Amino acid sequence: MTIKTGDSIPAVTLKTMAEDGPKDVTTEEIFSGKKVVLFAVPGAFTPGCSQVHLPGYVVNADKIKAKGVDTIVCMAVNDAFVMGAWGKAQNADEILMLADGNAEFTKALGLEFDGSGFGLGQRSQRFAMVVDDKTVTILSVETGSGVDVSAAEKILEAL
Repeated sequence: MTIKTGDSIPAVTLKTMAEDGPKDVTTEEIFSGKKVVLFAVPGAFTPGCSQVHLPGYVVNADKIKAKGVDTIVCMAVNDAFVMGAWGKAQNADEILMLADGNAEFTKALGLEFDGSGFGLGQRSQRFAMVVDDKTVTILSVETGSGVDVSAAEKILEAL
């Protein structure tokens, strides 16, 4: 079942890259008592994700945070090492790069897709959501292969 507006974020432990290596971070820590914009991409370093999706959030981070957002999260079904390197390569200093290496969070949200035909395995659909104290208030899932409803500019308008 796919998560929808009004639903609570499931309890899952994910990874982020810290100075001394991968670090566990729970959805409770990320979302509890905070307003969070989370956007997910099919894969780090992929063309649409690296040329359009993540850069839009990097450029608009200050504007998004000025709308009362505490944290901007970029998530992919990749490991913490890849997400950390991608964040550095994209100058994503204002964005929490979150690794869902086993797709546990993605599956709990019901937003996975099978990219095996492309050699990708299980991945996340491209989407963005606004979460206020663990409750989804806005959910924008892409229906095509481009970046439209989940783009930083669209989320900024919705805030």
